[in-house]
Amino acid sequence: MIRSLIQFSKHGQRGVAALDAEGRAFAVSGAETTLQLAQQALAAGSSLAALAEQRLGEPVDLADLTLLSPIDHPDTAHLLVSGTGLTHLGSAEGRDKMHKAAAGGENLTDSMRMFLMGEEGGKPAPGMAGVQPEWFYKGDGSILAAPGAPLAMPAFAEDGSEEPEIAGIYLIGDLGQPLRLGFCMGNEFSDHVTERGNYLWLAHSKLRQAALAPELRLGELPNDVRGISRIRRDGEVVWEKPFLSGEANMSHSIANLEHHHFKNRLFRRPGDLHVHFFGTATLSFSDGLQTQLGDVFELESDAFLLPLRNALQRAPDEGFVAVTAL
Repeated sequence: MIRSLIQFSKHGQRGVAALDAEGRAFAVSGAETTLQLAQQALAAGSSLAALAEQRLGEPVDLADLTLLSPIDHPDTAHLLVSGTGLTHLGSAEGRDKMHKAAAGGENLTDSMRMFLMGEEGGKPAPGMAGVQPEWFYKGDGSILAAPGAPLAMPAFAEDGSEEPEIAGIYLIGDLGQPLRLGFCMGNEFSDHVTERGNYLWLAHSKLRQAALAPELRLGELPNDVRGISRIRRDGEVVWEKPFLSGEANMSHSIANLEHHHFKNRLFRRPGDLHVHFFGTATLSFSDGLQTQLGDVFELESDAFLLPLRNALQRAPDEGFVAVTAL
């Protein structure tokens, strides 16, 4: 029984492999990408997992492969990366501290109000819409850094810090129906110093890269997901903390987060892919750590077999962007 899919490259040739619960990998024939396999499953009226099971081939050694992001699109403009915040139990604490400091000690910040709204109305009955969460846009498919690749903060950024999260991966079907392909572990990566300056700059702080661990976990997400987020500097661990996800640790149901994203018709364009981050309650920034160039972010989780590692870099300064009349 396969548990997840990965995308890989070997000698310049792309392919898809499936992992079982023990981490054994098997080639999947007939598709070079996860998107192709998903499109074939949709055309055949099959589930993604069932089609992958039918296509299982020879065992492959992961050590011989270059692991890629678990989802991509040949036209990066047709992959949208977005997310929700203040969705996890405890997630308001760090944000509330930042925004109280910026607001000069306000008793109840907008962040705390948003969190409490979700705690009260974020898990409605099945088929019903609950309170809408905070939502943000990160970019298109070009912002996704591959496993092991650097995460580059822009030259103008004031910070580059990790956010360990679970993301849902979706394909929009021919009739505009959102189809969940599975779940990934990812580093949502944000600029918390910019956000702390003024909470209305949160939109700016999220326009950064993100990274996904190699696996696309098929089926449902476990109710209780537990992981470890750590930062290494010159090979030594300078910060480490558990992170929790899954609905047992969330103030919103996944179905509610999905509804409030896909209720917008422009996010139901046939053929598009979506990576939607569900939020976190664990940040090194909230513990007072200031990241440095060269720091390595590491994520591990019991819901996924493979870890995610990315080093922090800074992109070149592109200077002032001048607009001219045509």
